[in-house]
Amino acid sequence: MRFSRKLLGIPYAVFLIIFVVAPLFVLFFYAFTNGEGQFSFSNLTGFFSDPNTLGTLCYSFALAFVVTVVCLLLAYPTAYFLATSKLKAKGVIIMIFVMPMWINFSLRITALKEILTMIERNLAYYPFLNSVLGMTYDFLPFMILPIYNVIVKLSPDYGEAARDLGADSAGTFLQVTLPLSVPGILSGVSMVFLPAMTNYVVLDMLYNSTYIMGSLIGSYFSAYNWHGGSMIALILLAVICGFTLLTDSIGEGEVKRGGAML
Repeated sequence: MRFSRKLLGIPYAVFLIIFVVAPLFVLFFYAFTNGEGQFSFSNLTGFFSDPNTLGTLCYSFALAFVVTVVCLLLAYPTAYFLATSKLKAKGVIIMIFVMPMWINFSLRITALKEILTMIERNLAYYPFLNSVLGMTYDFLPFMILPIYNVIVKLSPDYGEAARDLGADSAGTFLQVTLPLSVPGILSGVSMVFLPAMTNYVVLDMLYNSTYIMGSLIGSYFSAYNWHGGSMIALILLAVICGFTLLTDSIGEGEVKRGGAML
């Protein structure tokens, strides 16, 4: 038998079939069947007719959106300053931002919970705010790193050319640096927004909430309602795929625009 490099892909293909394709098939089966195993759209119609599930979806969207915006507002100035400054310790500062990711997730959220408890006394008074703080604390490095990696690779010649053409510092930033850093922004948004929609651990550890899609899916499966839980998971998967395609299309458009501008 003659060796071909295509044979190296067989283990990966087997892995995908067992751990990706097969679970998706089971998910689709339970989502579109009833308790008797008969094909049905009742789970789909039940999702959109239940105010509880729709409210949870809207709450998850709102929470993920706010967390993403807060992370972006904090991360972009930080990444821009580090990437454009002449500090010799930039690598050390970046490592300081990354170091919390090396600590156990539960320990970090528990420490944050203790701090918030000392400040607020009762975390139930500000559930949304505490959730935003917890997720921002957890996901901020995922927003800083991609933006930093894009800006630090930008040639300073772009800024010099813009200033030679009469642009001031603000104009150079708005017309050159910001558009060219859009791929990093979109990458950071994807890495923050999608997990924030489903990361119920932060909410549960801070104030035992179930107002997010991940915990709602878990509650369905805990109640042995595999059909309803599978449909919610499938809808959430569709939302994530749609959001990913949207950010990819925007990113490709900005890259082409940037290439044409340069």
